[in-house]
Amino acid sequence: MRALRQSEGSLGASVRERLVAFVRVLRDNGLVIGLAETHDALLIMSEPGAARPHRLRVALRALFCNRRSDLQKFDDAFDAFWFTRNTRSVVKLAGVPTKAQAGQFAPRTGTSDQPGAGAPDPVQRGEGDDTSQGGRGTREGASHVENLAQIDFRHIVAPGDIAAAHGIAARLAKSMRARLTRRMRARRRGQILDLRRTIRSSVAHGGVPFQLAYRQRRHKPLRLVVLLDASGSMSLYSAIFLRFMHGVLDCFREAEAFVFHTKLVHVSPALRERDPQRAVERLTLIAQGTGGGTRIGESLATFNRWHAKRVIHSRTCVMIVSDGYDTGSTSQLADEMAALRRRCRRIAWLNPMIGWQDYAPEAAGMKAALPYVDLFAPAHNLASLQALEPYLARI
Repeated sequence: MRALRQSEGSLGASVRERLVAFVRVLRDNGLVIGLAETHDALLIMSEPGAARPHRLRVALRALFCNRRSDLQKFDDAFDAFWFTRNTRSVVKLAGVPTKAQAGQFAPRTGTSDQPGAGAPDPVQRGEGDDTSQGGRGTREGASHVENLAQIDFRHIVAPGDIAAAHGIAARLAKSMRARLTRRMRARRRGQILDLRRTIRSSVAHGGVPFQLAYRQRRHKPLRLVVLLDASGSMSLYSAIFLRFMHGVLDCFREAEAFVFHTKLVHVSPALRERDPQRAVERLTLIAQGTGGGTRIGESLATFNRWHAKRVIHSRTCVMIVSDGYDTGSTSQLADEMAALRRRCRRIAWLNPMIGWQDYAPEAAGMKAALPYVDLFAPAHNLASLQALEPYLARI
């Protein structure tokens, strides 16, 4: 206590207030920090070496980060808080979505034989979608990035904002990969003792570990198969989705990507380019006809016939990104969706129009596909993509 009082006196009130504000930001982003860690941070900042930002970053990171997932959050928060002026908050790039975001999702509760199952109620668009260009100009640093995550993709027009959105999409895919493809999972019997679960279960017995929990290697990791509608009606959304798909294929070994319009095109080899610009250039050459009409039923028929057996296994989530406007036969679309439903573990249909105010799935193609969809969710901004992670983690 004497050392703590001496450190408080040497730091000054303004530095102590800044440290408390920084700890509050870290807590808001999911880091578990108590009073003991805060006191230790005061001692660290009272040392002469804390005047150097690099040393302070390393010391506070070792003190505050308890999990591997905390490292990226800490670095983002540290840069935004200590090196950016007028920053009020830090975006939760890899955290748990808020209740408002999670409420936008409507998982299917019935069986695939029940027509209309999984159809969500209309979702009100958030206030961030209507943010004007002038209002965003006054925000800086992480506050601006947080606001950008809530904006509808249609309203992101500035080159700087587009580049920032592409970067967030890539980091989001990387963080999803880190949590969704863990190599170990809980088992009653296994090779490695799971200390965390063992200690948690021993609390009910006064700390005596009567039941031991184990982990063993997961045999089949989650596989994502993304089918992106690249027709004219999706042109305002497809560019950022392509960047997200590039991040998915760059981070997920178990992932495949397809683009469809009037025909289906396998684009995984192009998107696996390390350079995003080269990936887009290769994709432009491969996907001829992008921006035209949409034949979802025929594209799914091509996928089921020539690709499904190769890319789908028992733990596959097929993610279809489309507004549901189909110029082909709705009966063919229903038949192909039923065939796809029998093959894969889950089907998630992401429709950007769900984020629009007063939207209802009235398109004939959307009505034909809904009975076979497990998750019908919005995909109009970066926050809606982030909210996909809890659903994928349960597959």
